Amino acid sequence: MKFEQKKYSEAKGWEVFSQAPLREAPQLVLVFGGRQLLEEGKEYETVVSWYPQSHIIWCSTAGEIIDTQVSDDSLVLTAIHFEKTTLAFTEADITQTDQSETVGKQLSEKFTKEGLVHVMVFSDGLHVNGTALVKGILANLPSSISVTGGLVGDGPNFKKTLVGLDKKPSEGKVVLIGFYGESLKVGYGSFGGWDPFGPERIITKAKDNVLYELDQQPALALYKKYLGEQAAGLPSSGLLFPLALRLHTQRGDEEVVRTLLAINEEEQSMTFAGDMPEGTPAKLMKANFERLIDGAEKAAEMSSGPFGVANPQLAILISCIGRKLVLKERIEEELEAVRSKLGNAALTGFYSYGEICPTAASEKQCQLHNQTMTITAFTEN
Repeated sequence: MKFEQKKYSEAKGWEVFSQAPLREAPQLVLVFGGRQLLEEGKEYETVVSWYPQSHIIWCSTAGEIIDTQVSDDSLVLTAIHFEKTTLAFTEADITQTDQSETVGKQLSEKFTKEGLVHVMVFSDGLHVNGTALVKGILANLPSSISVTGGLVGDGPNFKKTLVGLDKKPSEGKVVLIGFYGESLKVGYGSFGGWDPFGPERIITKAKDNVLYELDQQPALALYKKYLGEQAAGLPSSGLLFPLALRLHTQRGDEEVVRTLLAINEEEQSMTFAGDMPEGTPAKLMKANFERLIDGAEKAAEMSSGPFGVANPQLAILISCIGRKLVLKERIEEELEAVRSKLGNAALTGFYSYGEICPTAASEKQCQLHNQTMTITAFTEN
């Protein structure tokens, strides 16, 4: 595996982050960038001219990651040449959240399953129910295939998210990459680091990813009570106070965290990035600076540990916008914590509206997560 990395900003133009340029045509180019830059088509033709034979995926973000740097309103580019791995791509349109499971099924059924080792997802962040999308994707994949990825972002604005495959990015797109070949080794890890507070409550009324009642009380009114003065900043201030759900699964109880995307004052409801199943225990969470950074380190340990990839060559980091809003000027500390565990791996990624990853490094089947640092590590033997 060989790669080159570059970063564009309006102040400095293109900067090169890799030690040597690629001499072979990359099969995959990932471009993560600020929504406005992507919408304007800034540097689109330049990138296409550099990689005319490559598949190029464009994603809007809530912050761009390259090496241990975090920036806003930039473009970070990673071009990857796989020496022994082949790739396949599928894409679909989505306009309504209730299409999510169907779209997931349509996407994953297009992959040839023989030789498939991993699938990566880059999805619109606002028109999708991430839980249902994951369910649909898994429906047409063997249980031995791991899946990671994320829901793209739009800074703290929550107005429009963009994804593109070999064309200018636009709203309502979901793209999957299939990785084929025994030489490719993939590791992954996902970890949060938030502290629970307040009593555990039961979801008593919900539909899909819309929450109406907790303990038979209007959800939004109860949530505002806990947020106090910060309730005036909803929905964006809700990123600082996610909900942790205690899901009952065949493997026992598992905790997943859900991020608030929107509120409805008339219905007193709250829309989250993934499903809010009725009867599920839920508890509010708040930030703990040190534990967030420790969580990023643990995610890196999972991706490169006994069930992961030792000495990865490349790591794609998808971290939640909520973490970025909490850590503020300390945000690069979580990337430095990742670097301390992943050695010389090339790092790229973005801040997201949702992360997709198995709950443990030893598992394959994934879930939607929020407020985590999620890492996918790659190496070719």
